[in-house]
Amino acid sequence: MERTLSIVKPDGVERGLIGEVVRRLEKEGLKIIAMKMIHMTRAQAEGFYAVHRERPFFESLTTFMSSGPVVVMVLEGEDAILRYRTLMGATNYKDAAEGTIRRDFATEIERNVVHGSDAPDTAAFEIGYFFNSFEIMGR
Repeated sequence: MERTLSIVKPDGVERGLIGEVVRRLEKEGLKIIAMKMIHMTRAQAEGFYAVHRERPFFESLTTFMSSGPVVVMVLEGEDAILRYRTLMGATNYKDAAEGTIRRDFATEIERNVVHGSDAPDTAAFEIGYFFNSFEIMGR
């Protein structure tokens, strides 16, 4: 079984979309094996997105991600990374397929409701960034 990280971003939390995201995850057959709501500090957001430090959007991304609460989840399932990325849709919601979370709910490229790991090594780092082994309930 593969694991991946999901984040409902501040815009998704503010707009009351947590339940809808969870519903879609469960409908897809992805198991939520850890979940919590946090409010990242700017430093925490910068650490999480450190790989993007030199990118032009780093400042606005970390400001946004520390602007309000987020819901972080560990998902588990066969091909969980690919399945969740398909469910999320393209980063730019205008390019996302119909019926994806981002196409249905995003309002801007940055305010695109959800984040998901893009590869197994990224998932391992991201899961470890937010969860310790005692918080993850293997099924």
